[in-house]
Amino acid sequence: MNFLIKTLANAAALAVATWLLSDIELTGGSGGEKALTLLVVALIFGVVNVVVKPIVKLLSLPLLVLTLGLFTLVINALMLMLTSWVADKLDVSFHVEGFGTAFLGGLIISIVAWALHMALDRDRD
Repeated sequence: MNFLIKTLANAAALAVATWLLSDIELTGGSGGEKALTLLVVALIFGVVNVVVKPIVKLLSLPLLVLTLGLFTLVINALMLMLTSWVADKLDVSFHVEGFGTAFLGGLIISIVAWALHMALDRDRD
């Protein structure tokens, strides 16, 4: 159940980032197809964050300590760019153009997903 809630929250956060930033593209047909694409991208994003992100954080631990954790924003941007690359390889119509866009997108996704997780976890208690 927790996995489903996180995936839906990530899909909503990705939708907000796509809506706010023109260089994050979600192409496709109707609203239903776009929603399905968002869910697939959210699954890819979740797998990237579970598998790759801990390794990157461990390897960048000195930078994380030196920047008091602000390097996490760069790591989030890299995870979003990796998600875009994997989506391209899987022929999913999601693309992030450039590091700057990925940085802002990662920031937006982090804030929106955090807020949704807090609201949804509060409802479960």
